[in-house]
Amino acid sequence: MSELTSNKRHGGAGRALLWVAIVLTVALLGFVTAVAVRSNPIYSDRDANGVSKYRFIEQCRELLEDSDKLTVGAQGQSIPLKTLVEQSAPLGKDDELRAELEAEPAQIIRATENLEGGGWSLTAPATIAIHNGSRTRALGQLPMQCTHAKGQQTQAQLQLPGQ
Repeated sequence: MSELTSNKRHGGAGRALLWVAIVLTVALLGFVTAVAVRSNPIYSDRDANGVSKYRFIEQCRELLEDSDKLTVGAQGQSIPLKTLVEQSAPLGKDDELRAELEAEPAQIIRATENLEGGGWSLTAPATIAIHNGSRTRALGQLPMQCTHAKGQQTQAQLQLPGQ
């Protein structure tokens, strides 16, 4: 008889070690997953704030994209962004006014804060630019204030410096 087919070989110890390794690996993966879920920076209590943190940030971005409805706070008044821009130079036929958040995703998440009584607040820089085909003309950067009070709609407004 060859060594490989001998009845005297015992594979129980190797098999037991393999099962111990599998169980330890599954336990470690479960622990890592639990820790990662708890420390997720975008996790939020949707019931306490009316909307999840992720959805709030997305709503702020969507509000910035609608340049026709976006306003600028100046001396206690709300002036439509488009009106303010057209005071200095009228927009051309193919010109498209855009406002975009200029912060990194991690900065946006850190800047998103809970409101007392439930809700969210975010202040981040937004770049205002005129797009015409492949040409882009940057007009400047203004701080964007976005808020969502629990039970109300999300609102975004640009702020002039010193206001």
